[in-house]
Amino acid sequence: EVQLVESGGGLVQAGGSLRLSCVASGLPFDEYCLGWFRQVPGKDREGVACITDDGVYYHANSVRGRFTISRDNAKSTVYLQMNSLKPEDTAVYYCAASIWQTIKREEYRFWGQGTQVTVSS
Repeated sequence: EVQLVESGGGLVQAGGSLRLSCVASGLPFDEYCLGWFRQVPGKDREGVACITDDGVYYHANSVRGRFTISRDNAKSTVYLQMNSLKPEDTAVYYCAASIWQTIKREEYRFWGQGTQVTVSS
């Protein structure tokens, strides 16, 4: 059974930082592209960042320069370092795994349960 378990969410003031972690099990982690997505009520889930199996990464325009995705294959873990947080970053953040090198939500097969990030002004 594939499992993705996120942690690290919470409440932070604007300008602060959080680091999200996602530990994967039940899949060949180093063969998968890992992504972070976020969703607020009433809106579609949007891609925030992804990192391919060979370490190539992408960050959405809205977070570029503030967020950084990374992975540790030895620990089967993907991270999202979030700096200079803004109230508009408030959302449930999900990690996901895909065999394709993509940021397209529909091409991710495995998903975590999500972790809430709330940024106060």
